[in-house]
Amino acid sequence: MGVLYNQVADQLQELIQDGVYRQGERLPGVRALARQFSVSISTILQAHQTLEARGFLQARERSGYFVRLPAADVPEPRMSEQRSRPLPVSAREMTLDLCADEQKRMVPLATAIPHADYLPLRQIQQSTLWAARRGLETLDYAFPGKESFRRQIAQRMATLGVPVAPDDVLATNGAQEAIILALRAVTQPGDIVAVESPSFPGILQALEVVGLRVIEIPTHPSEGLSLEGLQLALEQWPLKACVVVPNHSNPMGAQMSDLRKQQLVSMLAAADVPLIEDDIYGDLFHTGERPRPAKAFDHADNVIYCSSFSKTISPGLRLGWMIPGRHMASARQHKYFVNLATSSIPQLAVAHFLEQGGYDRYLRGARQHYREATARLRSAVARAFPKGTAVSRPQGGFVLWVQLPDGVSGTELFRRARSENINVAPGLMFSTTRKFENCLRLNGGNPWTERIDRAVIRLGALAHELQQAD
Repeated sequence: MGVLYNQVADQLQELIQDGVYRQGERLPGVRALARQFSVSISTILQAHQTLEARGFLQARERSGYFVRLPAADVPEPRMSEQRSRPLPVSAREMTLDLCADEQKRMVPLATAIPHADYLPLRQIQQSTLWAARRGLETLDYAFPGKESFRRQIAQRMATLGVPVAPDDVLATNGAQEAIILALRAVTQPGDIVAVESPSFPGILQALEVVGLRVIEIPTHPSEGLSLEGLQLALEQWPLKACVVVPNHSNPMGAQMSDLRKQQLVSMLAAADVPLIEDDIYGDLFHTGERPRPAKAFDHADNVIYCSSFSKTISPGLRLGWMIPGRHMASARQHKYFVNLATSSIPQLAVAHFLEQGGYDRYLRGARQHYREATARLRSAVARAFPKGTAVSRPQGGFVLWVQLPDGVSGTELFRRARSENINVAPGLMFSTTRKFENCLRLNGGNPWTERIDRAVIRLGALAHELQQAD
């Protein structure tokens, strides 16, 4: 079915591009198209949804589907310049404000949280009920993690080219805790750590919690961390760790190639600088095969692997894991001192879900949702925002990095949008400096609705106003 509706969508798109159906024109009804293509009505509806995501159609309530040609494509954002010195990490209160604001029913374009409609709610409910009936098994301290959960993680890691035993896995309260534990295992307060730039605010917060200084490495929107920039930092500063999201980085969505991952791992191993890998978006690739983690190229036990199910199964479960390798003893000690253990029921529930094969079945649909949702959002931004706007082309995950034209403040756009109940993430959150003042991150992990469509159009209008006032 998936192949069939994509074929229909491709043929309809060709008709639109050839001018058979013109801008603003209504397509024939679904029954007529079903007869024309000799397919079911459900296949036509899926084809329509695919063309909406591509930016070629617009649904109008009680009226049908109308042709809306996508705007001319926009370029990718520029890579930032190398910064010459490490800086302390300051608090990011804005991140907490953004989360609170989206709970107040603002248009949720800020935080990188998957929409509930895209999560396996029914399956997790069933697995949680199964886990809750496990009696005494749910009541003990699950340190260093439930054996069934760690065994399932070990099995999945083996398929990614990372053969580990269950005892090599440490359960954590999300990837955020895993990164903090990794940093505490290999650094001391005041040490210097390299990160991508722009960088996920959660990583910056983890660095702040541990009391570290950061050197920001320029990151290409498609290729990922600049290896040349990292080499320069290694030569200039006594780095104690490097934190990287090689697969679908947040906020740019960049995907490092296997070759660049190999070079990254070898470069850091030669310098005896641990690589802390955050692979939280690895399972949400849009096309092709699941990208291998950098850990798969680690022959010196120098990569600490961190991940979680917060972007796939449920953010509320707060269930992640890490593979600390030779730093396991230190990581376990810090974990025990901080909170003793991760909750038992979520571990048992997710282990059951994985064992039954539900996770892989769910992921097939989730990847399609996020691929289409981010493509639709990118197309909408291209239509609504001023000329000179650049937008990332993520190869996985569900966030977009928007670089506004010179002179347009992302912070001011954030403030004006917030006053109209539209929530976006301003670029200054993604750095220890203000070098991303003219940028935004947008969450594409939502089903497309008229409310979101109107919000993006309004954001574009506000950006036009700021550009004219400059």
